Amino acid sequence: MGGGSDRRRWAYLGSYTEEGGRGITVAEVDAATGALTARYSTAEPADPSFLALAPDGGVLYAVSETDDGSAAALSLADPARPRPLGAPVPVRGDAPTHLALAAGRLFTANYGSGSVSVLPVGDGGTLGPPSEVFAHRGSGPVTDRQAGPHAHAVVPDPSGRWLLSADLGTDSVWTYALDPATGAPAPHGQSVLPAGSGPRHLAFHPRGEHAYVVNELEPTVTVCRWDAVSGRLEPTGGTRVVPTGVRMTTYPSAPVVSADGRFLWVANRGHDSIATLALDASGERPELRGTVACGGRWPRHLAAGPGDRLLYAANQRSGDVTWFTVDEDSGLPRRAGSIDVPAASCVLLA
Repeated sequence: MGGGSDRRRWAYLGSYTEEGGRGITVAEVDAATGALTARYSTAEPADPSFLALAPDGGVLYAVSETDDGSAAALSLADPARPRPLGAPVPVRGDAPTHLALAAGRLFTANYGSGSVSVLPVGDGGTLGPPSEVFAHRGSGPVTDRQAGPHAHAVVPDPSGRWLLSADLGTDSVWTYALDPATGAPAPHGQSVLPAGSGPRHLAFHPRGEHAYVVNELEPTVTVCRWDAVSGRLEPTGGTRVVPTGVRMTTYPSAPVVSADGRFLWVANRGHDSIATLALDASGERPELRGTVACGGRWPRHLAAGPGDRLLYAANQRSGDVTWFTVDEDSGLPRRAGSIDVPAASCVLLA
């Protein structure tokens, strides 16, 4: 973790400053229970809705989900007090909702403009202006949400050779090849998912042979086979993430796959729950085991603690981060505690 000599564990909690959030809250993590205690917060950058950590743990990255979106780098030389590494860098895209590090670069998914930006990472973790911006094209049948592309997530594949972007507006996942020599990205392909599903995010099985795409416009996960040699993503089926018979409008948000590949957890906004899906040996047939209350309202993000013994939910509308212990056999979470985090958007455990 950042700082090297500090043996305490930390969590970084993003929030929407325009909704009264504190920006990035630093919380200490109890090593025995996983409980969070807020220690510090910084209001800059604005609306840091998603966070990522440098591989060495020394730099924290944040997107600013604003109309004129930007990304920021913060030093974790003192992990309890992040400090900006220069001014936020415009990403040349609107409303970035997600970011990821791959091939020595920072990628952002820009929801408003439906594009993916590529920012070089310099010495010490500083960010440079975008070297490239890739614009998605297309639309979907849900006219009020899918009039154009809306890139919502960027996720490197386990092999490190590809970057995938879930696009809610085009009902597809776009794939970018990362040059094995230089790391430079290039558009590679587009995998079409069910019309009107609204792909929002995705997570890989630990074996790297399957990906699970969480859809926002219907309460489902699309299961896909992934070929890391060809860079091909092939949808094979879908699974509901709320029980049959639930009629309330539900907007799934975030997936987490357990490190042992036994469980897939999905946060459900509206239904305000965490779904637990059991994964079979193949990883291709998730089965809904049940849902539990998320501990608040509008769970925008989920994160797993060490060994998958804990889950953390960022509940945006109730303004809290709630943590759960996970039953080892069933995978079902049980609420253990929470802290106030107004307009919570993201949980990152360092």
